[in-house]
Amino acid sequence: MKQMKSTRRRFLSVAGLTAAGLTVGCKADSALAAPKAPKAPKLGKPNVIFILADDWGIGDVKCFGGDRCKIATPNMDALAKKGMMFMDAHSSSSVCTPTRYGVLTGRYNWRSRLKSGVLYGYDKHLIEVGDNRKTVANLMRDNGYTTACIGKWHLGMDMPKAAAGSKSMGGINWKGKIKNGPTAVGFDSYYGISASLDMPPYIWIKDDGFDGECTVTKAFHRRGPAHKDFFDYDVLPTIAKKSAEFVTAQAAAKKPFFLYMPLNAPHTPVSPSKAFKGKSGLGKYADFVMETDWAVGEVVKAVDAAGIAENTLIIVTADNGCSPAANKKGAGGSLGITFNGAKKDPVKPDAHYPCGIYRGHKADIYEGGHRVPFIAQWVGKVEAGSTCTDPTCLVDLYATCAEILDKKPDDFNAVDSVSMLPNLLGTATGPVREATVHHSINGAFSIRQGKWKLEFCPGSGGWSAPGPRFKGGLAGLPKQQLYDLSVDPGEQNNLYTKETEVVKTLTALMKQYVDQGRSTPGKPQKNNGPTNYLRGVSGAKPKKSAKKK
Repeated sequence: MKQMKSTRRRFLSVAGLTAAGLTVGCKADSALAAPKAPKAPKLGKPNVIFILADDWGIGDVKCFGGDRCKIATPNMDALAKKGMMFMDAHSSSSVCTPTRYGVLTGRYNWRSRLKSGVLYGYDKHLIEVGDNRKTVANLMRDNGYTTACIGKWHLGMDMPKAAAGSKSMGGINWKGKIKNGPTAVGFDSYYGISASLDMPPYIWIKDDGFDGECTVTKAFHRRGPAHKDFFDYDVLPTIAKKSAEFVTAQAAAKKPFFLYMPLNAPHTPVSPSKAFKGKSGLGKYADFVMETDWAVGEVVKAVDAAGIAENTLIIVTADNGCSPAANKKGAGGSLGITFNGAKKDPVKPDAHYPCGIYRGHKADIYEGGHRVPFIAQWVGKVEAGSTCTDPTCLVDLYATCAEILDKKPDDFNAVDSVSMLPNLLGTATGPVREATVHHSINGAFSIRQGKWKLEFCPGSGGWSAPGPRFKGGLAGLPKQQLYDLSVDPGEQNNLYTKETEVVKTLTALMKQYVDQGRSTPGKPQKNNGPTNYLRGVSGAKPKKSAKKK
């Protein structure tokens, strides 16, 4: 397999750096092992903070979007100047729940029981607790870390049911114990909400119980039980405040900590707090993006104030691309949101491109669905103002933490996670990943290796055209799509019928990853239920995987 240089550049204006910029070819390789990098130095037990924004497009962050971005993000820009920008970072899915599964387990989401769609606020747990599935939180806690999750969970939890005949709202025992939530999968503590902020129940959860009771009905898009003092605009400031307090307290305790901070923003409901209403001058969505950037800044500020920046790895990224809901009436305002901003297209002076130069948006198999902003800071370890064009995936958190601690996951766990530590430390001698698999909301697959990306579907696999829900459907389109991202990052020129050997090679690799139950070296494992990577080829509407509540 040909090698690709991992490019590190000084932080400049960075406008235009969001293109793939790849020159590598693709060749079959039956071995699953990536090129070995020099063994990392002893790093001790640094604190790790992983901040996961919700529906934050790569073009919504100024240092990534350049002149295509109209929103100010001073805290992310400052973080980039002190750390490393990953220009080719991806979520494993283009929607919320699946990405979170991959982040915590180091396992591709489509190996779980959830083959498409997302979970809802009352849905049962997704992480396979009964199978002894370990998360990165388990790894850290087993190695002496204090672990906390503060924010949006959205991975299911088993709600306590009210007794038969009870008048308890929603049929839930609000004083009962929640099972198989965050505290069952490695977190010492949890404070947050069960799912997205537009999904009931609207109530804070503390560890394995509700923080109060739901006695009223509210609707932050979907109507459902709510705590009388729970308000959508309070959620992001509360997550930021409690996260900063956790950092301060743990620094004082002088014990290593792992903080997983999944934000609710800028996902719907687009609800900036009073302090940020009108701040951008561009509408509610831009205000909410600025508040999301502020929340990141509050945690970084707490790290700096505690004097622990040199011993803390901070990663800030997002679960998928920007949602088209950002462009709905009352949200976008005067922002002028434009999707599908291909590199060759002239930049409209008054337009904002939330997914940058990439095609599609949240839910899609196209780059706009899963290419995300990703910045890592580790003062003294990660070169300040650097960039990396080596592809990385959010499932890589587990293996990265394991290598930092000089631990190796067992064969059953972290089966798709590859350590990005060589890229962080500048010791990589080639690409750290052999290939990366992506997944859409409809359950369509794609596989990326080097400059080539093969999509096992004829359309977007999600919410943008072309698709079966749009006029013309998928008529006349090839059953699959192949793009050379080095010259076509906007995915406009389908080479599927021309580059037949590349298609054959990538198809064989995709089949291997599915059949072996893993994409990393080790003993073959089983997926949870049948996994068909060709399910999107027909272009038919998929069955809903979770009942809407």
